[in-house]
Amino acid sequence: MKKTSVPYRSLFTAAVVITSAACTPIIEVRGNQPPPEQLAQVKIGTSTREDVQALLGTPSNVTPFGEETWHYISAITEREAFFEPVVKERKVVTVVFDRAGAVRAIDTRGLEDGKDVVPVGRETPTAGKELTILQQLMGNVGRFAKSPGADKK
Repeated sequence: MKKTSVPYRSLFTAAVVITSAACTPIIEVRGNQPPPEQLAQVKIGTSTREDVQALLGTPSNVTPFGEETWHYISAITEREAFFEPVVKERKVVTVVFDRAGAVRAIDTRGLEDGKDVVPVGRETPTAGKELTILQQLMGNVGRFAKSPGADKK
């Protein structure tokens, strides 16, 4: 009997274990998602900015214009190996304040409320003409001339 098959069997087993571990999805949690029990403590009309920040923490985003609105954004993504991540869950909690600083409205949105943004395929035209690499290289042939006065040193 040969004992050389045992190392190959253990190498094969190790390769299978490593390969299966590499295919395990990676779960990533990002953002600031306030717990529901703390969100329930925010009262419309009575809670202030300071109360909301003490309960929910710093917002992910604050609107730069118009009514002051705070957004708490979180997402859970899953990625396998080298593939693009897939968004499994997304939540956006929006808190709107009135001019006095009291909570005016609270809204919660999920992944199903999102909309895909389709980029426009148009291109902005530029002045000039498109040159190939060969035209660019050959266009400079003969353009190198000595500047006047370069010989007078």
